[in-house]
Amino acid sequence: MIRKILKWTGIILITVFVVVLLFWGYFNLPVKNERQDVSLGTTFSYTYAEDLGLDWKETFIAILDDLEIKKIRIPVYWDRVETEEGVFDFSLVDWQIEEASKRDAEIVLAIGQKVPRWPECHIPKWIGDNDLKRKGALVNFLGVIVDRYKNKDVIKYWQVENEPFLNFGICPPVDANLIDREISQVRSKDQNRKIIMTDSGELSLWLGAAKRADVFGTTMYLDIWSQKFGYYEYPIGPRFFWFKKWLINIFAKQDQAIVIELQAEPWMAGWVLDFPVEDQLKHMNPKLLSENVSFAKKVGFSEVYLWGTEWWYYMKVKQDHPEIWEEARILFN
Repeated sequence: MIRKILKWTGIILITVFVVVLLFWGYFNLPVKNERQDVSLGTTFSYTYAEDLGLDWKETFIAILDDLEIKKIRIPVYWDRVETEEGVFDFSLVDWQIEEASKRDAEIVLAIGQKVPRWPECHIPKWIGDNDLKRKGALVNFLGVIVDRYKNKDVIKYWQVENEPFLNFGICPPVDANLIDREISQVRSKDQNRKIIMTDSGELSLWLGAAKRADVFGTTMYLDIWSQKFGYYEYPIGPRFFWFKKWLINIFAKQDQAIVIELQAEPWMAGWVLDFPVEDQLKHMNPKLLSENVSFAKKVGFSEVYLWGTEWWYYMKVKQDHPEIWEEARILFN
């Protein structure tokens, strides 16, 4: 009996190993063709620009005027906008929207408690530890945002939360019911715009976000650092994302997918400015930037938003390394 169990256990393990090996081989088969009509955009975080020691308004204008980027994802930081309960200051968001509008750009407005840049969740201090209060205030906050900006033509999409089903960052536990309430609030306020929901390109099957979205947005990171493995490259090719797109087509009835976050800055083992410039450039440089954009074009999604524009500008004006900024100028134009 024991011998029989061991035999079947061995067969199952070998079968699983072979299947995994076949999938890995498929994911890494070469892809030659790049989609030629891909639209490139970027994410801009004024808080990150501040952390890099930049004049964030100068940085934003340089992105619009020098690189001539026409697609921008802008996060709305709850803890910056509603520092006191019921008292809203949208002046910084207003300024970005107005400047983008002047240049006929289009905006993805990322709203919620979890939006781009560390610590991921940006919850006002006045919420305290009151979970019920947080949820009610959050849903109300989304309603205030949509009411304020729904008549702005420059807003193309609402993005509700950022990778809300990924357990990452300093955040409350994942709550699907709360996410559904947020989506319902946005839809009730604006029936005209599509909602983007996002998820990790490498660490998720995408189904939870994709089935709730009008447009699904994936992240795409290739060179990362983790406490367990250190620096490494994901052993995947464009076909990995083709397969996951097929999954959401079949199981989430979702056929609209974009790259909401393509790695275009170094992922360091800590705060980026704590590392020498030479180390930063090992993990992102003009060659890697071009290769990552090429990779995304081989995946073939229609829109690709690059991640790290603020760091390019930092390298240019603070470190006398304009080469990444100049490479970006070529890619965007």
